[in-house]
Amino acid sequence: MKLFDLKGKRALVTGGTHGLGMAMAEGLAEAGAELVISSTTPEKLEKALVHYKSKGYTASGYIFDITDEEEAARKVKEINTNQGTIDILVNNAGIIKRELAIDMKVSDFRRVIDVDLVGAFIMSQLVVKDMIENGGGKIINICSMMSELGRNSVSAYAAAKGGLKMLTQNLATEWAKYNIQVNGIGPGYFATTQTAPIRVDGNPFNDFIINRTPAARWGDPEDLAGTAVFLASQASKFVNGQVIYVDGGILATIGKPLNEN
Repeated sequence: MKLFDLKGKRALVTGGTHGLGMAMAEGLAEAGAELVISSTTPEKLEKALVHYKSKGYTASGYIFDITDEEEAARKVKEINTNQGTIDILVNNAGIIKRELAIDMKVSDFRRVIDVDLVGAFIMSQLVVKDMIENGGGKIINICSMMSELGRNSVSAYAAAKGGLKMLTQNLATEWAKYNIQVNGIGPGYFATTQTAPIRVDGNPFNDFIINRTPAARWGDPEDLAGTAVFLASQASKFVNGQVIYVDGGILATIGKPLNEN
């Protein structure tokens, strides 16, 4: 469908070397977008590019830290020179530090905020002028259920993702007049290599997630691809400042008793 066609569009996916970022990047590429992937790890980036190209996607990669404003600016300039300006930015790169707030070092708290929130601001600011000049663009911030809920041991992550939700709304407010849509995706709990050790029968957290999720399962990374394509395409041209939660229904319910089918 033409509404979802991304041919001729160029998408920069930060941290798109694995997991959910890769799943969303693949969805964009399947819709016709050219991929530009950023990472801080050369080995991961090289492996990811081999994967993308094996599927027939047009993909290039750049190594830089999104929290380093000067380095990021140089790399975006390189991308503009080598590939062309960015039509779609997916602010996916992020980290998490699991530690109780009472024990967390302030330096660790600041680092999570820097990567998950400030990095998204830096990247958005770096690409938006070209988007304005080109007559529009799409920015997709990868938020979280922690943009809405709290949980033990993720205070820095929740603070960053809550801030990212509000940044999404504020950037949408400022840039909508330029035909730029700024929206977010809030993933629920997904089956990735990182969650594999706890996704086993009998693990208390696995049982908790299955019971807490109305869909009664973990999400598949591919479940995010459609939402990413929607928010990157003309199908969402009047959707702005929204966070779409792809969570199997978790945020729609307070849950159910453990003995309820």
